[in-house]
This record gives sequence, C-alpha cells and structure tokens, in this order.
Amino acid sequence: MSVQLNVTGCSQYDKSIHPNYQNSACGPTTIYVILNYLNGNLNFSINELYKKLGGTKIGLFRWRLIKNLRKLLGSNWKVSRCSLNEALEQLDQGRPVAMKFDRYFTFQWKYKSNFKYHWVPLIGYEIKNNELYLILHDNGWKNRDSQIRKVRYADNYKVLSYVKIEEVDA
Repeated sequence: MSVQLNVTGCSQYDKSIHPNYQNSACGPTTIYVILNYLNGNLNFSINELYKKLGGTKIGLFRWRLIKNLRKLLGSNWKVSRCSLNEALEQLDQGRPVAMKFDRYFTFQWKYKSNFKYHWVPLIGYEIKNNELYLILHDNGWKNRDSQIRKVRYADNYKVLSYVKIEEVDA
C-alpha cells in the first residue's frame, strides 16, 4: 500500500528567506509548503510565517506552532496535534501533515534518527514487507532544493510528532 501527494517542496535556504532565519526556518517552510498545497492562495511568505508563528534561532516549538497557526488561519481551519494513525488518515484524505523530528525535547539524545530536530511536510507513506516508510520533503539545504525522501518509521518513531491542518466547512 502506498500514498504520495503531489506536493511542491521548498528549501528553507532559498534566497528569498532572510539569512538569519534560514538555519531555523524548517517549521515555517513546512507550514508554507502545506498551506500552499491545501489552499494555493497563501498570502504569507516564509519570512512572515517565521515571525507570525514564533520562530526562534533554536526552531519552532510544536505548541507555539499550533497556537499561532490557529490565530493566523482563523476559525475556518482546525490545527491540532495528532497521532501517527490520524496522520496517515490525513494523507489518505489528500492532506499533508507537519511532522517534527525532535531528539532533544523527547530526551532521546543518543537515538539514531534521520534528523535531530527538524520540521518536514509529511506527504505520503508506503507499507512494504510489513514495514512503514514515511515519505517527506526534507526542506533542502544550502544550495540544494527540497528533496523527497523515504524514511523508515521504525528508525524514527521515538522522536516523531505530527500536526494536522484541516479546513473546516463554513
């Protein structure tokens, strides 16, 4: 079984992003990519999202992302933490999910995961040989666009959290 949404990624190191924000712009970049996919009429740049969501030099805390994105989007949107199963359901329904790798605040300093502390758009999943693989945009690197990557869930599960973003019926 496999699902992969046709989401256009973006690098957090894009020239349009303020140089002081780039190293910690993964959260705002993730939200920018997801909202562009869901809405297409996004009126915010990544720089504006960095400020409005409460980005810091050490990143964007999940609770702050949820609180500030709810304010920013208003009552027509539902933004909340979700489980892995809910995240997979969101993908099945055609909605990407914000996924965070976080070794530090989960106290998993020595755990070997694909990223130490990083937000990414979760755009799909694949079940192969009874193993779950998550498909994501990696938000790029200096002089490199975002790339689609497949990571093994079993190698990362201890440090992952998810935020779903849904437009509600008006």
